[in-house]
Amino acid sequence: MEYQDINFDIKDGVANIQINRPEKYNAFRGQTCEELIHAFNKAGWDKSVGVIVFSGAGEKAFCTGGDQSAHEGQYDGRGTIGLPMEDLHTIIRDVPKPVIAKVQGFAIGGGNVLCTICDFTIAGEKATFGQVGPKVGSVDPGFGTAFLARVVGEKKAREMWYMCRRYSASEALEMGLVNKVVPNEELDAEVNQWCVEIMEKSPTALALAKRSFNVDTEHQRGIASLGMLGLSLYYDTDESKEGGIAYQEKRKPDFRKFYNK
Repeated sequence: MEYQDINFDIKDGVANIQINRPEKYNAFRGQTCEELIHAFNKAGWDKSVGVIVFSGAGEKAFCTGGDQSAHEGQYDGRGTIGLPMEDLHTIIRDVPKPVIAKVQGFAIGGGNVLCTICDFTIAGEKATFGQVGPKVGSVDPGFGTAFLARVVGEKKAREMWYMCRRYSASEALEMGLVNKVVPNEELDAEVNQWCVEIMEKSPTALALAKRSFNVDTEHQRGIASLGMLGLSLYYDTDESKEGGIAYQEKRKPDFRKFYNK
């Protein structure tokens, strides 16, 4: 596959997968997701690779979720909701290699979900995390909610989704969403050090450990599949469309009118 939306390379046993849409704050469309799935598959089953680093191009964002400018066209018409999110989330969990999310700038919406699913998240001190789904007529009814609750706790996960607030890197560290926070200028060096340490470990033991951790939440894959089908039906409603239209028109959405229906 020829990549248009991502950068991919392998060096010294480390596979680097980077969303390369900085002008869109690394928001993904269907094409982006398919390229990510391909790259994770390629890196995940390459026996020379010991660890995968997942990042976003530029300094402004790791990833800000689905590209709202493509939402009205159901993104690219790929997958259950126009994006193959189930497949992307699954491959990050299923590859037998640890995946490190390297975060600087915004990790919002679907980007926050990707950080949640990765084995580790290392953030620059200026990183910002949070959810926006209910503000734009969307939600992640799978790993982005149920698995998030396992990571940060039920109360905090509900706060993140119901309130759509933003959280600093230090707050994300405190709630368990992030493993380590460092000054932005030290982020590359810190991630490299983690990669060096991981590469010193038995790859088979790490693969077994990852699968063992995943077993406990594997039922959430089925929940996600059912939830994404329901989400596809929700996207066809005026209520959901109000969120996307308001975003495009740069105004606050009027969801109150749907409470009386």
